[in-house]
Amino acid sequence: MAIDLGTVNTLVFVAGRGIVLNEPSVVAIETRNGVPRVLAVGADAKLMMGRTPEHVETIRPLRDGVIADIDVAEQMIKHFIKKVHGGSNRFQRRPRMVICVPAGSTQVERRAIRQAASSAGAAEVHLIEESLAAAIGAGLPITQPTGFMVLDIGGGTTEVAVLSLGALAYSSSVRVGGDKFDEAIASHIRRRHNLMIGEATAERIKHELGAASRPTDGEEVHLHVRGRDLMDGIPKEIVISQSEVADALTDLVAQIIDAVMKTLEQMVPELAADIVEQGIVMTGGGSLLLRLDEVLSRATGLPVIVAEAPLMCVALGAGRALEDDAFIGVLSTG
Repeated sequence: MAIDLGTVNTLVFVAGRGIVLNEPSVVAIETRNGVPRVLAVGADAKLMMGRTPEHVETIRPLRDGVIADIDVAEQMIKHFIKKVHGGSNRFQRRPRMVICVPAGSTQVERRAIRQAASSAGAAEVHLIEESLAAAIGAGLPITQPTGFMVLDIGGGTTEVAVLSLGALAYSSSVRVGGDKFDEAIASHIRRRHNLMIGEATAERIKHELGAASRPTDGEEVHLHVRGRDLMDGIPKEIVISQSEVADALTDLVAQIIDAVMKTLEQMVPELAADIVEQGIVMTGGGSLLLRLDEVLSRATGLPVIVAEAPLMCVALGAGRALEDDAFIGVLSTG
């Protein structure tokens, strides 16, 4: 079993079956008489976000790509394992797991992931860097003596990596991703329109209007947005434009470009020559941000390609590493 334990979504790959689960990384906890219990996990829990009574709390146990609440993360992993295998009676053996981690995660953060997976029922836990898994999932021949650059933009982190001979030649990680996009959009609307919106609304705006640059003349798109007016406290509806959203995301897009440029500056000439020929491959949900590939290509002067099924590349790559002995060297037990 391979798990892409993402800040926003968790994907599970089972050997011989492919990706069998793709659900939000959210847990709803109900506390009665001081005793907490898991009320819902995944899609059911996400529906409750921003709508819960006082005794129910929705928790996202991962932040910036790593575990922030180990106990809740353990419960979430247990739930997903049980759901994948149809209940404990059907699956008695403890599974072997491969879990994806950001390249920049610390040893403490990696131990927390291993501990959560072991406590959730894993017999053996291996780790794989997200950028390596993304490259494998995108179909890049990373074991060849050729350099490839992968830009994986997830919910919590953006991973920039140059790979060759099945290993990371260079890598960097910035804690910018889909969550930061949502926060920037919500902050912009609060400052400009005095309107408070929730996480779900900010995410919807990102999906429908999100862009890395302003649209060209005649292509402007608008969206009706509802929230709470900060001046008088009553519900209110406004109309925002794609240009507004692009402006709100400008600083975050610049941080991603800066991380790519710094990585390019560190490369040896032969790898740089390979990248000029191969270009940059983008994966992760953030790669779907409208016109991001164009902005990045202009900034670097390199071709930029969005991988097929970018949301699933990391999980697919981790699963392939689990199944294919050719990739056994990319797995870590540390």
